[in-house]
Amino acid sequence: MARYASNTKVSSEKSRNEIERTLQRYGASGFGFWIEDNKALVQFTIENLKISFDLPMPDRKSEEFTMSSHENEWQRKRLASDTAHRRWEQACRQRWRALALVIKAKLEAIDSGISTFEEEFMAHIVLPDGATVGEKLVPGLTVLKETGKMPKLLLGKV
Repeated sequence: MARYASNTKVSSEKSRNEIERTLQRYGASGFGFWIEDNKALVQFTIENLKISFDLPMPDRKSEEFTMSSHENEWQRKRLASDTAHRRWEQACRQRWRALALVIKAKLEAIDSGISTFEEEFMAHIVLPDGATVGEKLVPGLTVLKETGKMPKLLLGKV
């Protein structure tokens, strides 16, 4: 299955601007972006809650970008640095387009009455200790998947 926006020409910057405009249109405030080596962070406040999305970014040193793709490993060759950079940039653009789609879809689902804010953004709500609800609950869901038993919720004092 092809990845959404895998061939997009829309720059990462334009996608970030689109995310910001979308958030403003739906009443968000206090938003910002933080970009490090292999991850980006998008945070904003909406309905008096801080929301945080971690966006894993591709590793520019990965063989996915630096090596040619041949079935036989011995036929693979190191790509020119400008080619590797273009491949890596394309992967970055794809991820930003996907995040723009996710945020827009969540906000539209809320606006259309399909779901609630809490349902759409629950995993991304930042708790007073700085962790997200998802970071607290996902380990318990892993236990549920593996054992079929109800996990203990480890939210602590909220």
